[in-house]
Amino acid sequence: MAKPVPTGTRGEVERQVEFKHTLSAWRPELPPVLSTPHMIGWMEAAGFEALLPFCEGDEVSVGTAINIIHRAATGVGAMVKCEAVVEKFDGRFYTFRATAQADGEVLGHGTIQRAVVSKAKFEAKQWARQAAKP
Repeated sequence: MAKPVPTGTRGEVERQVEFKHTLSAWRPELPPVLSTPHMIGWMEAAGFEALLPFCEGDEVSVGTAINIIHRAATGVGAMVKCEAVVEKFDGRFYTFRATAQADGEVLGHGTIQRAVVSKAKFEAKQWARQAAKP
């Protein structure tokens, strides 16, 4: 089992927006701004980084819930800083307050949840589910 994670533990990632992260990369008629799925993925990465030092053995954290609001756009070349701060733990799930910012402006905010799992057990369960499908 993972070591106890104190409330207030934080993780951070900083990424530069590339064309492949934009709406235009998906559909050319859309503007070349950071897509919501990429922003959320970077927020999830910040949560992963926050929990990583507390994992033991083959433990990793996986995302379980997302409640994010994307309020502002940013384009190619912008540096986006995402932060995730542990707000609570309910016995299985860690809830994080997550933010994404660029040039001092909040692009998005909300909460994400993550759980710590044994990678081997998690993968075995997935393989068993796949094998059980007709």
